[in-house]
Amino acid sequence: MYIFNVSSVWEKIDQVQNSCEDAFRLKSAVLVPEDPVRDIDLLHPKLHPPKKGFSTPEGQARMLHDLASIELQAMELGVRTLVEFPEAPQAFKEELAAITLSESQHLRMCLEGLVDLGFQWGAWPVHSALWRAASIEDSLLDRILIVHRYLEGSGLDAGDTLIRRLEGTTGKAGIQKIVKQINFEEIGHVNFGSEWYREICRLEKIDHHEDFISRMNSLRDRLPKRVEPVNRDLRSRAGFTEAEIDYHENLRLDFLKPKK
Repeated sequence: MYIFNVSSVWEKIDQVQNSCEDAFRLKSAVLVPEDPVRDIDLLHPKLHPPKKGFSTPEGQARMLHDLASIELQAMELGVRTLVEFPEAPQAFKEELAAITLSESQHLRMCLEGLVDLGFQWGAWPVHSALWRAASIEDSLLDRILIVHRYLEGSGLDAGDTLIRRLEGTTGKAGIQKIVKQINFEEIGHVNFGSEWYREICRLEKIDHHEDFISRMNSLRDRLPKRVEPVNRDLRSRAGFTEAEIDYHENLRLDFLKPKK
């Protein structure tokens, strides 16, 4: 019935593009699987084969494949939030449906870029680490912080790093266009999370300044470790305060510390 129970990546895209609005009209929550169904190998990231550099077509295609997997999970997480939180404000659900549709368009761009390079979806395994960062136990505020402010916020940092790695190279104009468009549009996706995080806090009479630190501290142990440099400019444009950006920079430093 929902995209996370359908295997074909193209059918998932079609479902979102043709019927995503149905998800925010639900009156009761829908159960979701532990992992979304895939039409390719789903493996832990540590079991994935090594990557080649961007100087090779295979390395370029692998990057687009990994980006497609991220956009796929972002699209599925959008639907997941819609079906798990039917009580969320209607305006929130309508905006999230539009963002989920945008994620489907990003996914399509990545898949078509793969084909242009002579590769296909499924050439490499994928993971479900982003999907698994969410939990059935989440509150709506938890979910907004996890998906839109941590995962997608980290995506802004990673996208900026990718863009800089691709600059000054040859034969990558198509890939550069895809990555730049996705990263530009993701600013709005993250800002959606920033604005609605504060609005839900207001509705629940919570001080969002105090809540951000305490809630992030309670969630951080189950978040994927992201170590890309934090892009303060992009984060600021996406609605992060200076204190929130400082928190993420310190979190990154903690992730970089050697394990004892």
